[in-house]
Amino acid sequence: MKALVVGGGIAGPATALALQQVGVDVTVLEAWPRADPDAGSWFTLAPNGLHALDLLGARPLATGLGFRSERNVMVGATGSVLGSLSLGVPLDDGTVAVTLKRSRLALALLDEAQRRGVEVRRGCRVVGADSRPDGIRAQLDDGSSLDADLLVGADGVHSLVRRLIDPGAAPARYVGLTNFGGITERTPVATVLPASQWHFVFGSKAFFGAHPTPDGDVVWFVNVPRPAITAGERAHRGAEDWRAWLIDLLADDAGPAAELVRTGRLELWADNTHDLPRVAHWQRDRMVLVGDAAHAPSPSSGQGASMALEDAVVLATCLRDTASLEDALVAYEGARRDRVERIVAAGARSSSSKIPGRAGRTVRDAMMRLLFRFVVTERSSAWVTGYRVRWEPAADPALRSGA
Repeated sequence: MKALVVGGGIAGPATALALQQVGVDVTVLEAWPRADPDAGSWFTLAPNGLHALDLLGARPLATGLGFRSERNVMVGATGSVLGSLSLGVPLDDGTVAVTLKRSRLALALLDEAQRRGVEVRRGCRVVGADSRPDGIRAQLDDGSSLDADLLVGADGVHSLVRRLIDPGAAPARYVGLTNFGGITERTPVATVLPASQWHFVFGSKAFFGAHPTPDGDVVWFVNVPRPAITAGERAHRGAEDWRAWLIDLLADDAGPAAELVRTGRLELWADNTHDLPRVAHWQRDRMVLVGDAAHAPSPSSGQGASMALEDAVVLATCLRDTASLEDALVAYEGARRDRVERIVAAGARSSSSKIPGRAGRTVRDAMMRLLFRFVVTERSSAWVTGYRVRWEPAADPALRSGA
């Protein structure tokens, strides 16, 4: 079998690695000539995602690029602690989670796929596809085409392949938050913030997160509730304009947020946050979706990359264990849909909690304390991070997510 994987982010090369392990001849098609490893935001890879990387023989790529993370600590705008939560059910060796640069992991996975013999075509943009009885033909923007047995859409929340499968597919939904991120290097704040923890602030005007690194830096992000940033606004405001705006938004909140932004470097700005509540059709006529193309959660879920890594393993094992390609794609969707849609819904609820309501600060903080004490707990979230995707067929049917 030959497969074309569209997209060179995290989902694409991970899927290529998984498919190669079950004997599929894979080519990854990435639109950009070469990604900047230092562009974009930092993120935390949860234990269920790290386990999936283990099955692909690629966990050292993540651990080598990042640093250990274990807990989230939530505080209010006045600095009072609202709650504390583990980042997940640890792996067998005690690892909980790893925080790293998203772009660096994507590039490392793509390079690793190429090192293992996967063909990687950079600067190769897919613009269409035609399904045939004996295969599928992908059209490229240079007028050429490629033939294969399977086309995998790993091309993100604004996926072209999703529209090829279903021209009427619903577009991504703006969740009401804009995203900014950066790093403050060699800062004394790194010695004040507890190691291996995210420090989250439910601020009066924005949501802020910061994490110290072992090297004495602090990585951070800001989620700002507001209408989506337009292309015109993005074109006319530079990084320094956005930085000044963020400092003003954070100035009234207790803690180091405003200082970290003032003395740090913006690496991501004016990014509108989207999710995909439900994609009606994941597969059709030798085309299938993985990762954000099928089920993009808001970043608040902390599960986007981990779900994509799970997808890669499940798609490969379904192709290995199912008699026909059509049945394999149906089995893959059936195995994944319930779990990922529950996670997307949970992420949407988490995003809404970052948007200040009409209640006063004191009332909101009291409500959040109750939420983190009785509703959002380590036990209630164990079904997400404690999930372990299987490479070998189970002796008994697996429990459904959350069972």
